[in-house]
Amino acid sequence: MSEIPVAVIIVNYRTADLVIDCLASIADQSGGNPPRTIVVDNASPTDDVERLELALADRRWLSWVELVPAHRNGGFAWGNNVGIERALTTGPKPRYVHLLNPDTIVRPGAIDELVQFLDANPSVGIAGSRLENPDETVQRSAFRWPTPLGEFESAARNKLISLALSSRVVAPPVRNDPHACDWVAGASLMVRREVFEQIGPLDDRYFMYYEEVEFCRRAHAAGWSCWYVPSSRVVHLVGQASGIVHGQPKRRPAYWFDSRRRYFITQFGRTGAVLADLAWLAGDPIYHARRALGRRTSEDPKRFLRDIVQRGAISKGLVT
Repeated sequence: MSEIPVAVIIVNYRTADLVIDCLASIADQSGGNPPRTIVVDNASPTDDVERLELALADRRWLSWVELVPAHRNGGFAWGNNVGIERALTTGPKPRYVHLLNPDTIVRPGAIDELVQFLDANPSVGIAGSRLENPDETVQRSAFRWPTPLGEFESAARNKLISLALSSRVVAPPVRNDPHACDWVAGASLMVRREVFEQIGPLDDRYFMYYEEVEFCRRAHAAGWSCWYVPSSRVVHLVGQASGIVHGQPKRRPAYWFDSRRRYFITQFGRTGAVLADLAWLAGDPIYHARRALGRRTSEDPKRFLRDIVQRGAISKGLVT
């Protein structure tokens, strides 16, 4: 069977307008020869499927975009797995699978940059893009593994503590050069086909969030490295698809805490997961004391500390 360079997977759930804008940016990739793209609709309770079908026909995208209506909303990882399985089992096999959020706009050449990087570096299993705001300011998208000490640093938000725990900072300062990292943001993440063949798909027990962290961990354990490739530039409209925006007061949904708890229990055991919660609870007063002195508004979501206790490993076991 013939091979194609890449297949793009986009999961939609009530974000049809965002998906159409994303597809319009993909249409201009590779000199107007866009890659095979699979849009999985996670049983949107609106008219998204009909609107997407109409857009694909009106814009003459049916030659390269396939719409797959799923029978249920199994979550972001589950929806991606539906698309991944279809990409790998129907039609020409792709060398790479590009997982792309619906709330993204692909800059010119962004997909080709990831393909060319992976072609030139056969030991790299996963490559992620430079994520940007619409004004071209950069977002942090190359990360270290979350750890209990990293949770303390993230909660404290204190320069001295961050300096002392520099090796545990989950979101280090952005670099402008390609480099290896522990994991990259799932908003634009390209995976070598052999990685899926070796370690399997995403863990769909993560409804949303932390699924890319866990996947990159399994890939690392299997000997595949993960790289950040800043020449691949993708606009990420943060929170437009998920509704979660860091620094805004909206309360975090239960599935975010479920995913966080699952990750820490899986990687560090129940004791380590409890330590991660306690580390956040210890670091948070440091941040709020400094915030109160500066009379600044809190960046935390509503009821965040209470939810850490009630929905974290302190109060709950592993979600099955």
